[in-house]
Amino acid sequence: MAAPLRAALLMLASTMAFGLMAVTIRLATAHVPTQEVAFFRNAFGLLALLPMLMRPGRSPLRTQQLPRYFLRSAIGLGSMLCGFWAVGHLPLSQAVSLSYSTPLFVTIAAVLWLGETVRIRRWAAVIVGFIGVLVIVRPGHHGFEPGTLIAVLAAVLSALVAIQIKQLTRVDGADIVVFYTYVFWVPLSLVPALFVWAWPTGVAWLWLVATGIFGTAGQLLWTRALRLGEVSALTPISFMQLPLVALCGWLLFGETLDRWTLLGAAIILAANAYIAHREAVLARRTATQSPSAAAKPTE
Repeated sequence: MAAPLRAALLMLASTMAFGLMAVTIRLATAHVPTQEVAFFRNAFGLLALLPMLMRPGRSPLRTQQLPRYFLRSAIGLGSMLCGFWAVGHLPLSQAVSLSYSTPLFVTIAAVLWLGETVRIRRWAAVIVGFIGVLVIVRPGHHGFEPGTLIAVLAAVLSALVAIQIKQLTRVDGADIVVFYTYVFWVPLSLVPALFVWAWPTGVAWLWLVATGIFGTAGQLLWTRALRLGEVSALTPISFMQLPLVALCGWLLFGETLDRWTLLGAAIILAANAYIAHREAVLARRTATQSPSAAAKPTE
């Protein structure tokens, strides 16, 4: 199978896994607190990951970046708790649509944190994307839900994590990054869970196990897809998560996809697609030009 097709199928599978994880999070939060859902998601996710990473013949899972992994995991846990709360308390389609604003914040964080140069075209796309966020959140409108700000905070923290992952993968492989993230996530997420602990019963265990499995599968498939294909080509595929969760929200929870969420999501997704396209164009241009020519402004 050609690499671009394999990458597309891996990204589609990853998108479906993350969408199903959102559904199982909603189902699990009906039985246990959000903090506890996050802990079990990480614990069962690590258990699902170990057989794949510890099989014979694999390279040792060694790293020299433990302090960075701790910081990445701490910020990632904050993003996870905010995101899980949003999925558990907001309409699924709204929570997922706001999570798509992460690439907008990544562009800003790359400038502030990594010193990357972003010129007028991508800044225009970021502004357009934020208009989409405002369309969904609608501050000052009678339909404004303060909980949507928690979903936006999750996207901001997720953007910081994305920048840290970009730094970590310069030294460590993708599997090592995922493994050490879980190693820190499990004990870190246990701390807030202990303050609201309630032992799961019955079907709650099924949703918690499924959350961990879907989350880990989504991460592994996502990293492999990006290794084989270009971000600009794969990004539109990840948008298939929205119709999946909207359908599940309608079938399982009686939710409807309101026109403001649909319009805002379309604006955000269009902005993200353009940002990914420009990044791919610039990456190809940098790879084919001399260092001095590639340093010239291109946007």
